[in-house]
Amino acid sequence: MAASSNYWEDLRKQARQLENELDLKLVSFSKLCTSYSSSVNRDQRTRDSRSDSGSSQDNMLVAMTTELEQLLANLTAVNDKMAEYTNTPGVSSHNAALMHTLQRHRDILQDYTHEFHKTKSNFLSLREREDLLGSVHRDIESYKSSSGVNNRKTELFLKEHEHLRK
Repeated sequence: MAASSNYWEDLRKQARQLENELDLKLVSFSKLCTSYSSSVNRDQRTRDSRSDSGSSQDNMLVAMTTELEQLLANLTAVNDKMAEYTNTPGVSSHNAALMHTLQRHRDILQDYTHEFHKTKSNFLSLREREDLLGSVHRDIESYKSSSGVNNRKTELFLKEHEHLRK
């Protein structure tokens, strides 16, 4: 029974460690997503939104997303092992406390999973919006620059026409 108690405690320690790591990574991920949108806004005002800093942030976001997905998968695996442990014969003496602990860890996993997906979804929506707005701004600038050339040509033709009429 002592060995099985140690197994449960080891699982709980793993779960707590993964939860703490997930919490820190989710905060960093959220900050990175926020800073990404700010830098995209700055870059669009100065030049094309796909700058070098943007691509390094893209790489960082992809790496962080992958890492968070892996942590969530690991925490799910630990929670599954905890659930298996509560269903083993001979553990029924502590079953209420174990089930409460297991439920708490499941709730934390669900909260972190929801927060991750929400942050990721918000970021993707924001990036899509910024890309669309960026293309509209580029189209407007392109039109203005090309119409500026046409206006200049038109002015020259009008001056020449005016000169010929005199």
